[in-house]
Amino acid sequence: MLEVYVWSTPNGYKILLFLEEAGLPYRLVPVNISKGEQFSPAFLEISPNNKIPALVDREPGQGLSPISVFESGAILLYLAEKTRKYIPQDFAGRYEVIQWLFWQMANLGPMAGQNGHFTAYAPEKIPYAIDRYVKETNRLYGVMNKRLADREYLAGDYSIADIASYPWIVPYQSHGQDLNEFPNLRRWFEAIDNREATKRAYAKGQELDPQQAPPSEEAKRVLFGQTAKHLG
Repeated sequence: MLEVYVWSTPNGYKILLFLEEAGLPYRLVPVNISKGEQFSPAFLEISPNNKIPALVDREPGQGLSPISVFESGAILLYLAEKTRKYIPQDFAGRYEVIQWLFWQMANLGPMAGQNGHFTAYAPEKIPYAIDRYVKETNRLYGVMNKRLADREYLAGDYSIADIASYPWIVPYQSHGQDLNEFPNLRRWFEAIDNREATKRAYAKGQELDPQQAPPSEEAKRVLFGQTAKHLG
């Protein structure tokens, strides 16, 4: 059985997308990051960076003891290699997917995340910061749009590269982007949006936080006021 520690964030949705696509049995373990549950000693044993998502595979096979994995990209790679799904088995194809997975982890996620923070959550609206991250998000959309000009998905067939990237495109409007400016990206986005596994994954994620209310001031303190002392 797979234990999946998540909350309804883009990185959390990545893992739900894979599990629903692959049809794997799993147990959902909610970690309410607005309440600081990510700082519990038990969770830190699984995710030393005190971030969701995290995964515990109780039955990894090959006589191995349970394996825990943190970082969404590492979890996707683990699941893809365990199931041999959503990653090519040939050497060149595998690294085509891995480089786009790393691109998402190093570029799209962090830049769109800072975009959302300075646009929606920062107590002081800093024009330079907002402009910086909105423009960088726009550039990254352009990278994807160009990549998708001659292929259906980022690395050929639907893969963990697409699964990793899609949740960070979902909030495109709040990130100041217009998908009409990126027709190839829009086609890709709509194709994934219409997948039955995507609908199931987002329905399960939204059950965790049905109201989807903006974070309170106390929640913002928990989410954005972390220092080393929170690691215990």
